[in-house]
Amino acid sequence: METTLTPPPEQVFADVLATRPVLDQIANKWSVLILTVICTRPSRFNAIKRRLGGITHKALTEALRRLERNGLVTRTVITSSPIAVEYAITPLGCSLQKPFSALFEWAVEYQSAVEQAQRAFDTLKAAREEVIETS
Repeated sequence: METTLTPPPEQVFADVLATRPVLDQIANKWSVLILTVICTRPSRFNAIKRRLGGITHKALTEALRRLERNGLVTRTVITSSPIAVEYAITPLGCSLQKPFSALFEWAVEYQSAVEQAQRAFDTLKAAREEVIETS
């Protein structure tokens, strides 16, 4: 029989605090999507922007800089006419493929359950608000 040792709560909390800055950088709204877009081939800024739809120029610039700073993306200036910038995923960025794939598979599998929970919550919230208004 295999025994799994679980760390004490203090250690788990310390690990969470230690990893939070990294998770904040890679698990935000746009980072996962940007890395997904460039995982198969390098892409130029406007191509990434078009593929994502809805991201602002500023938000994409900030996200790409953050990913570059964290070693997940490289930025290459292409000295053609006109000058262009291309972004590519690094080996460190590629190491996120497995956890991102697992997250994507979870989202596909449980999307309807999450939507059902949201509808139930919204219905209950509306009923509570109605009770408060009529009180």
